Amino acid sequence: MQFHHHGYVSTDPRVQPAAGVGLDRPEELPSEIDVLIVGSGPAGITAAAQLAQFPNIVTRTIERRDGRLVLGQADGIQARSVETFQAFGFAEEITKEAYRITETAFWNPDPQNPRNIVRTGFTPDDPQGISEFPHLIVNQARVIDYFAEYARRAPARGDVDYGYEFVDLQVGEGEYPVEVTLRRVSGYSGAGINTVDSEVSTGDEFTVRAKYVIGADGARSGVRRSIGGSLQGGASMHAWGVMDVLPRTDFPDIRKKCIINSEAGSILHIPREGNHLCRIYVDLGETDEHDGGRVRETPLEAVIAQANAILHPYTLDVRDVPWHSVYEVAHRLTDRFDDAATSPDGKPRVFLMGDACHTHSAKAGQGMNVSMQDGWNLGWKLGYVLEGRSPESLLKTYSDERQVTAKNLIDFDLEWSTLMAKKPEEFDSPSQLRDFYVQTAEFPAGFMTEYEPSMITSAPENQQLASGFPLGKRFKSVMTTRVADAVDVHIGHHHRADGRFRVYAFADASGERLARWAEWLRTSDESPIRRFTPAGDDIDSIFDVKAVMQQEHHDVDIMALDELFRPLSGPFQLVDYEKIYAAKPEDDIFEQRGISRDGAVVIVRPDHYVSAILPLDAPERTAEFFEPILLAR
Repeated sequence: MQFHHHGYVSTDPRVQPAAGVGLDRPEELPSEIDVLIVGSGPAGITAAAQLAQFPNIVTRTIERRDGRLVLGQADGIQARSVETFQAFGFAEEITKEAYRITETAFWNPDPQNPRNIVRTGFTPDDPQGISEFPHLIVNQARVIDYFAEYARRAPARGDVDYGYEFVDLQVGEGEYPVEVTLRRVSGYSGAGINTVDSEVSTGDEFTVRAKYVIGADGARSGVRRSIGGSLQGGASMHAWGVMDVLPRTDFPDIRKKCIINSEAGSILHIPREGNHLCRIYVDLGETDEHDGGRVRETPLEAVIAQANAILHPYTLDVRDVPWHSVYEVAHRLTDRFDDAATSPDGKPRVFLMGDACHTHSAKAGQGMNVSMQDGWNLGWKLGYVLEGRSPESLLKTYSDERQVTAKNLIDFDLEWSTLMAKKPEEFDSPSQLRDFYVQTAEFPAGFMTEYEPSMITSAPENQQLASGFPLGKRFKSVMTTRVADAVDVHIGHHHRADGRFRVYAFADASGERLARWAEWLRTSDESPIRRFTPAGDDIDSIFDVKAVMQQEHHDVDIMALDELFRPLSGPFQLVDYEKIYAAKPEDDIFEQRGISRDGAVVIVRPDHYVSAILPLDAPERTAEFFEPILLAR
C-alpha cells in the first residue's frame, strides 16, 4: 500500500485525501446531480464506490430505508467477488469475518433404508485452483458496509442519502436531461449519513435533475418501469423455504456446505459466518400456478418440519430464526439495460443493474456477485465519460456486455435449480448432481464472463502472445517478485479500483524490445500517455504501466530500465518503486500464462478484464488501441 507521497501520514492511510466535490460535500441533495443512483444494494453501492474515485463528479445514492441494511438476503461470495474486494481494499478484512467454504458434502438416500440419508461424497471447493481467493459466506449487509466505507474514504467522500423514494423520471434535453421526482419518506439522520434540506418534509415530493440515472432498485424497480422496461421470463412453479437459523443438531456436517437429496425433498445447506448461524434452503415441492402464490404464506414451523423430514434420521432443533422467507423460483431478464431506445437523442441516460434487470434463484449464489460486477462495469465508464476522458459511445458497452452475462447466468441457474428440485429417482445416476456441480465450478466462481470484441476489447489476433490471459476475461493473477524490495506479491493484487488502465509490459529475454517500447511510450507525441494524461497530472494517473522481467529479481537492475517504470508521483515527485516485477523461477508467470519469450503487452481495463494483447515490438499498436476509447486532454 502506497502513501506518504503527498506528505507524511500518521492516520489511517486507507482514507484518501478529499478532493473536488469531497472537499465540501453538501448535506442536502443538490438540485443538479451528475449521477443519481437509486438503491444502495450491492449493484448501486459498488457503482457509488467506484464513482467516488472521480472527485469532480457529483454522485448521490438514494435509499428508501431510513438507515443501513440489517438483514441481507444474499450471503454467497464467489472468488471473483473477493478479487473485486481486493481491488476495493477490503478483501483481507471481510475474509476474516466470513465463513470459508473449502469443500461440499453430498448426501443421498441410504440404499439400505431410503428413508434415511447418508453421506455419499465430498468435493473440494476449488480443486482446479481457479483463483487464489477463497469462496466465502458473509451477510450482504456487511458487504454493503465495506463498499460504503470505501466510498466515504475516497476523494469524493461518497455516502448514502437515506429516506428518499424514487417516484418517476422523464428524459428531456439540456445539460441535465433527466428530471427525477423523489419523495421524502423519513427524516432519518445520523453519523456519516446525509440529511435533507429542512424545507423538504416527510411525504413531500420534489424534483432533481441528473445527467445520468442508475436504477439499482430491485426486482420491482420503479426506474425500470419509468423507461418502459419489463422483466420477461417465468417461474418454475417450485417453492423453497429459506431460513437463517441458530440450531442444535446431531447432523455431522452442520458446519459444511451440503447438498442433500432425500425421498422427502432437497436441502441446500450453507454454514454462515460466526460459527453458529446456518442458512438452509428447504424444498417445499411443486406449486399450483392457480393458487395465487399461497405457498408464500407457508408458516415457519412447516418449513422447519420439512427440513427435519429431509434430514431424517438426524434432527434439527431450531433455537432462533433471525430471518426467513418462502419463494417460488423465477428466472427473468429485462428487455433493456438502458433507455437508449426511447431516449430523445438515442443516447443512454438511464441504466438498470442488479435485480432490476435480472432475477433468478439463490441456489448458485450469483445474484449479489453478478450485481456487483454490473456496478463496477458501469461505474468506471460513467467516470470516464463525465470527466471527459472518453466519448459517450463508451456507455453503450455496458448494455452490450452485461445483458449477455445476465442471460448466461439465467441459463446456468435454470439448469442448476432444476437439478436441485429433482427427486432421487429422476436422476440419470446417483452422482449426476455432484458431477454437474464439479464440472461447472468455474461459472459459480464468477470466472466464465467473457466479453466479446468491442471498442474496449480487441479481437484475438494476438492471443497467442499471452494465451493464459484470454481476451475479455478477468486478468488471472500470478505470484511475482517486486524487484525493488524483493517482496513476493500477486501482480494482479496491485490493480486497485482507482479507475486506471493497467498496462503490463512483459519483457523480451534481452530487454531490448522493452526498452524501445518504453522510450516510445514516454517520449513520442503519438504515445497514449502523452496524449491522454492531463497536463500537470502524474504520468501514471491514467495508465499504470508495469514491467515484468523474465530474469530472477536479483538479475534485474531497476536503474537500467526506462524511466517510464520509475515514474515520479505526488507534489514532491517521489519515485514509485512498485512498477518493476520479476518472474519467480518456481512459478514463472511467463510459463503459467503462456507469454511469448519475445515479449507481449497485456492491457487490462479498470474493472480487471483483459482488453488487449499486443506485440512488444510495435508500440504504435498500443496507441491505436486507445485511440477510440480516450479523448485527448
